[in-house]
Amino acid sequence: MGNGSFGKMGAVVTLVDLLRQRAIHQGDRVAYEFLAEGETVTAALTYQGLDTLARAIATLLTSLNCQGQPVLLLYPPGLDYIAAFFGCLYAGAIAVPAYPPRPNRSLDRLQVMIQDAGARVALTHGTVLSGLEKRFSEYSRLQQLHWLATDDVETALAESWQPPALEADSLALLQYTSGSTGTPKGVMISHGNLIHNSARINEFFGDTPASRGVSWLPPYHDMGLVGGILQPLYVGAPMALMPPVAFLQKPYRWLQAISRYGATTSGGPNFAYDLCVQKTTPEQRAALDLSSWRLAFSGAEPVRVETLERFTTAFGGCGFQATAFYPCYGMAEATLMVTGGDRGRPPQTQSIQDRALQDNRAIAATETTAEDTRLLVGCGHAPADQPVQIVDPHSHLPCDDGTVGEIWVAHSPSLAQGYWRQPEKTAAAFQATMATGNGPFLRTGDLGFLQQGELFVTGRLKELIIIRGRNYYPKDIETTVELAHEALRPGAGAAFAITIGGQERLVVVQEVERQYLRSLDAEAVVAAVRRAVAEHHDLQLYGLQLLKTGSVPKTSSGKIQRYLCRAGYLDHHLDPLHTWQLATPERLATDEWSADWQSDWAAATAAPRVPPVPASPPSTDLPPQPSPAQLQRWLVDWLAQALQMAPSAIDTSRPFAEYGLDSVAAVELTAVLQTTLDYPLSPTLAYEYPTIEAVATYLAQQLGDDNGGEYRTIALKGSGPRASADGGDLDLDLTDLVSELEQLSEAELQALLGQQGR
Repeated sequence: MGNGSFGKMGAVVTLVDLLRQRAIHQGDRVAYEFLAEGETVTAALTYQGLDTLARAIATLLTSLNCQGQPVLLLYPPGLDYIAAFFGCLYAGAIAVPAYPPRPNRSLDRLQVMIQDAGARVALTHGTVLSGLEKRFSEYSRLQQLHWLATDDVETALAESWQPPALEADSLALLQYTSGSTGTPKGVMISHGNLIHNSARINEFFGDTPASRGVSWLPPYHDMGLVGGILQPLYVGAPMALMPPVAFLQKPYRWLQAISRYGATTSGGPNFAYDLCVQKTTPEQRAALDLSSWRLAFSGAEPVRVETLERFTTAFGGCGFQATAFYPCYGMAEATLMVTGGDRGRPPQTQSIQDRALQDNRAIAATETTAEDTRLLVGCGHAPADQPVQIVDPHSHLPCDDGTVGEIWVAHSPSLAQGYWRQPEKTAAAFQATMATGNGPFLRTGDLGFLQQGELFVTGRLKELIIIRGRNYYPKDIETTVELAHEALRPGAGAAFAITIGGQERLVVVQEVERQYLRSLDAEAVVAAVRRAVAEHHDLQLYGLQLLKTGSVPKTSSGKIQRYLCRAGYLDHHLDPLHTWQLATPERLATDEWSADWQSDWAAATAAPRVPPVPASPPSTDLPPQPSPAQLQRWLVDWLAQALQMAPSAIDTSRPFAEYGLDSVAAVELTAVLQTTLDYPLSPTLAYEYPTIEAVATYLAQQLGDDNGGEYRTIALKGSGPRASADGGDLDLDLTDLVSELEQLSEAELQALLGQQGR
């Protein structure tokens, strides 16, 4: 597998071989279509067109001696990004995809990535570059790069291209994983890894040139890049792409594209399916035909039975079949896919005693334990040439079926080459050996168990937090929190996730410095922490407990015991100085909310849902040309509804981030405003104008302009047509989706991702 031939095509060893063969034998066929706003095709690339652009860009890179060197890619989602990615490969360079920068946000993480990769050259789009140039004085590493804008590349340069000397083990890509900005990890992925894993995905999915795909996934992460861009190229099937923000603004667009194109294969993180249920109307569903959708993959975050059931119930009338759901498991260190199920078979489930699972024991639930159970969804089986083993993470002994341990993946051509410039971490993760002598294996850091060959993922060994498909390391969030206010004690906090309404939410417990115990301004601390978490991680904080000095559970060596912190928070055993939490419906009833809002909230929360963001604008009416005061009132009402706060608690002069408004909710705000005003807006509106007063003043001025009775598009600073269609980066996040999510921005897609209104 991985070095096969494709009919008339010759042997394919590298991605350059693959695209060249497609261009020669199927040059006129459309490879990718791009829906900038998620609904209509704004650009398309044939195999021949992509090959020509790649050769032209490669010629420029070759003149800069980039063969074997990392090259930064900084693009909004779109076909320019795909051309630049292949341009790197055609030059024998190593592509380093990164999130496009978002207005008024720190570029520290990008600088750290550039430093770690050692990139000297960066490819980008002209609109992105023009915005970055204004910030070069702040960020020296960006200024030191040699920048090339490729949107106007001369295609005549393609004639000067010389094929690079590439082998299967030549590096193609550095896939940077989520994590600490101080210690980024670039996964080294070779051409052979990408070809082998593409063949593996094809073996699992069963796609053919007659298949059709639709993807909104962020192209900077493994699922969006390997699954959404490279897999259709490997198969020879057309792919329709849209920016993550188009999906987040209106999830119906994803389903609409599947229906319109008769797509056979598409998917995303679990939260995406929840969004589609929550954010579509019966009228919209009635217009869909999803009978062509044969494989709806779900990965990047835990797959929930409730989500599968709700989606099938909501869209069964549109022709969607429950057997189309395809849970799978993978990671960047394995290029992408590790396990997958049998096509056409319903997802496998296991009912397990929850308390036993917390002790890493998978004990089947019984009638007497019905109230203490967790229903897990299987992620399929491993292929014969890359078996998965469950191993005790401490003794390194193999575990029996039904016993929870760390998931280890046997070596195969799909396993990446390790971490860029980090030999010790590479050895620890990629060269693990069992106590029996078997090996080497990749240690995933994920916990799970096997049941008759089916893999069930139960958690994370190193306490990774996964929200909206994006990975967050607790230490990163804890560092942000302790620096948010002088009253907080360094090294004495714990970040973790809890499940609320079927969704993961972020909670932090944090000690207070001793000298502030008697004079603590708790509200100021909460505001500072919410703002810092939103700004640095694009996350909305769900709960914060401020604790007495020395009360956070630690080991004898001084390490934070996050599991005990989480248990203490849930069991109310931490004895906090102050507890803050997003309002519950019961608390909202005592606030200044109208009866209609309370009724809407009760209806909206009757079933598990994604973190609270309103699906519709508030009841406040807006005239065609509203005044600043009218816009401010509308924005106050919306923010109060979105963040579950009383309107009187919102100061129109304070930044959105101070209220914990994350990147996904910011996209929501813009979309609902756009629908309410019937006026085109950039997704970056809330970042360019970060307070209610600023947004209201700006919009009132724009809407009040005399333009002969016609509105004009609001063009924000640094946003051209492509930039406004992208909206930023989503672990999942996902990722961000979310998250993110997301990409909206870095968080929204590392996502990759979040939620959005109709």
